[in-house]
Amino acid sequence: MKTRITELLNIEYPIIQGGMAWVAEHHLAAAVSNAGGLGLIGAASAPAEVVREEIRKCKELTDKPFGINVMLLNPNADEVAQIVVEEGIKVVTTGAGNPAKYMELWNKAEVKVIPVVASVAMAKLMERAGAAAVVAEGTESGGHIGSATTMTLVPQVADAVSIPVIAAGGIGDGRGLAAAFMLGAEAVQMGTRFVAAKESIAHDNFKQQLVKAKDIDSTVTGMSTGHPVRSLRNKMTKEYLRLEAEGADFMELERLTLGSLRRAVVEGDVVNGTLMAGQIAGMVKQIQSCEEIIQEIVAQGKTLLKL
Repeated sequence: MKTRITELLNIEYPIIQGGMAWVAEHHLAAAVSNAGGLGLIGAASAPAEVVREEIRKCKELTDKPFGINVMLLNPNADEVAQIVVEEGIKVVTTGAGNPAKYMELWNKAEVKVIPVVASVAMAKLMERAGAAAVVAEGTESGGHIGSATTMTLVPQVADAVSIPVIAAGGIGDGRGLAAAFMLGAEAVQMGTRFVAAKESIAHDNFKQQLVKAKDIDSTVTGMSTGHPVRSLRNKMTKEYLRLEAEGADFMELERLTLGSLRRAVVEGDVVNGTLMAGQIAGMVKQIQSCEEIIQEIVAQGKTLLKL
């Protein structure tokens, strides 16, 4: 399964783990990389030195390539961008903004920059800025989402840019991998499936909610604020949607979700926490190791692509 992405990132399989806040830390990133994919450490809003520590811990667990996901709204983003260079990280994915201010720094250090995009316009802008590839992420994904579906976004982005495209959103097995290739992508990025990995530090309560989830069990909050987020339905999302329908202001809605992702991932609060997950949650049937997940997806994908 060699593509421009496997060659660019020096990985065995065209599978990238999403840089999920609170979940994507060194244990998961190392396990995915050791299994032949590309693991990512999610910097999220962490202090810069915490990110440095995560990088060094990951290096102790793997000698394979891994990367960092930099959330550009992070107040520590400038420091994190510098640490990427200092620690010799060669792959960065970015979200929540335009990484243009860091491109010169990263390109000089031969860091391959792969922005996550939700539109053709942003993909073209990132190509002009010097991105090595882009992740075209559809609205089926967990966490913060755009409006276009993966099925419609990926082929349009693939037609619009010459750099490789990675498909994300609604992909959780080999069928999704094969479909992504048919749409013009050269790799996939997955988050939800890896939340339920054995090596994931997500609380077992969270993992069990994924295993129990059905096809209709994700919902989107925050449409009224312009910051939509997809997660599993629970008491918190029900209350959030009620407040939105009643016209609650942004700050009231923010107070409801403050610290809620940490509560779900770390403390296992599946009632009032935010269980960020994509629409493939209903496809997660068991908790497996990263190696088992990747091998299963690759085997199924290869069979379908040969057919």
